[in-house]
Amino acid sequence: MQHRIVVLGAGYTGATAAGRLAKRLHSEDVSITLVNPEPDFIERVRLHQLATGQDLKPRPFREMFAGTGVELKLAKVTAVDADRRTVSVTGADGPADLAYDTLVYALGSGWNGGDVPGAAEHADEVAGRQGARRLRERLAALDAGRPVVVVGGGLTGVEAATEIAEARPDLDVALAAHGALGDWLSAKGRAHLRKVTGRLGIEVHEHVTVTAVTADGVTTADGPNIPAAVTVWTAGFAVHPIAGAATLETTQHGRIVVDSTMRSVSHPDVYAVGDAALAIGPQGKPLRMSCASGVPMAWQAADAIAARLAGTKVPQVSIRYFQQCVSLGRNEGLIQFVTADDRAVDRALTGRTAALYKELICKGAAWGVANPTVGLPSRRRRVVRPETEDRTRAEVSA
Repeated sequence: MQHRIVVLGAGYTGATAAGRLAKRLHSEDVSITLVNPEPDFIERVRLHQLATGQDLKPRPFREMFAGTGVELKLAKVTAVDADRRTVSVTGADGPADLAYDTLVYALGSGWNGGDVPGAAEHADEVAGRQGARRLRERLAALDAGRPVVVVGGGLTGVEAATEIAEARPDLDVALAAHGALGDWLSAKGRAHLRKVTGRLGIEVHEHVTVTAVTADGVTTADGPNIPAAVTVWTAGFAVHPIAGAATLETTQHGRIVVDSTMRSVSHPDVYAVGDAALAIGPQGKPLRMSCASGVPMAWQAADAIAARLAGTKVPQVSIRYFQQCVSLGRNEGLIQFVTADDRAVDRALTGRTAALYKELICKGAAWGVANPTVGLPSRRRRVVRPETEDRTRAEVSA
């Protein structure tokens, strides 16, 4: 019998892990099933572009994984039973259970209103394609001079605000940040960010705590209320609650706790990658939710699974950061270079050069998902089934 590998979620991390596993392991020994509710890959890092009327290149999974041996199952994950090693899904044929020997959990994260009254009812988001399309329709329907507020001063908020302001200079765009604008950046990075937001006419509200969202704006704790015909919420992300109900060890926020190989600390036959996992990086700091963290996590998990199944040495590669890439519209960008543990250094790229740099990073990430097996050795490893399977089951029972 084949060793059954099931990968949940086909974002950057899940799709990358599935493709890498297909290249690492012999198809006679393993079956790889990739579960995702949609038939094509979503470039999440470009959803702010989709929201402003730009069309993204379609990337069907059937084409991406043709000939790799990865089986795509179009379905929504409804439950994970980590003790019975089954996944419940609902697809076009109704509900079904998938049994696995190894599970790769890559369901990612979605937007989080933070229990702020009115956020769920009145705010839009760019964390998923459906939300970005809805925001696209709402922005397109706005007349000139109407106000738009983006809540959240992190990377997503900055990219959304600048993209909207550049695409629709006729709108009054505001950005509400809990701290100082770009407070995670170097002095050069902060100065450039202020320069660009000023040139685009974005009104920046700093040190603001939003306490409620209404149909016509947001309420703040200490400052003035900010009017808005459209409110875009980027102030937080939350992982899918399924993991917390699966008997897996998770944090209080529902992220699966993993070791340095992305293996669950409570269930050795489960690996978690991307936003859904809590992995520790340099200096003992948790890796942040990002594509920059998720893709290396997927490589790490796939290589560890392949090594353990083949009975070879498990590679240990430290995941570190090099830069934070921020698009500020289509013509401006900011590349903030950072330490291994993600702290800003003095060096930064700005302007058109940074915009081109960011575009190359985005294209490279999408290309890597669309070509998951390119660049890896062509010789697949054979599974050492008796030893590996018995060891895994013994670890689970222990």
